[in-house]
Amino acid sequence: MRSSPRCGARTRDGDACRAPAAHGKMRCRMHGGARRSGAPRDNENARTHGLFAKEAIAERRQIQLLLAEGRKLLKDLSGQS
Repeated sequence: MRSSPRCGARTRDGDACRAPAAHGKMRCRMHGGARRSGAPRDNENARTHGLFAKEAIAERRQIQLLLAEGRKLLKDLSGQS
């Protein structure tokens, strides 16, 4: 048992996983070495939200610029009164 290869995954603490690797694999059963583990290929059920799409990022940047300009304008107008 002590001479068996160990899992190459890292724990949340950053330490190496101490569990033995699954037979013929580089990971233990808990880190993806189990049979049929992981997402299915061509998973059509996976949800894609587009949060990091180029268009969404550009839109958020434009909104931030407009908000910054609006804040500056309000600050300038309140200082003039």
